[in-house]
Amino acid sequence: MPHPDDDPRDWDEDDDWIFEDEEEIKRRMFADPGGRSALRAESESNPRNLPCPTCGEPNRLTPKDKALGYQCNQCADRDEGVGF
Repeated sequence: MPHPDDDPRDWDEDDDWIFEDEEEIKRRMFADPGGRSALRAESESNPRNLPCPTCGEPNRLTPKDKALGYQCNQCADRDEGVGF
């Protein structure tokens, strides 16, 4: 279990915390757990402060999203034909 003083919003997949179940990991790791988005959760160490590489809109991605080669949800949805 994480130390009681650790802020779960600062969770990063490189952290070596041990969680009770996979759902707990998803709640801490993803911006929209259970949703369609693969974007990572925003935290102090992973702020949502980067533009989307596709549309250029500011503050759409975190550094982790960029490292994984992601684009913003709106662009991903458009490319996948969701909602259009």
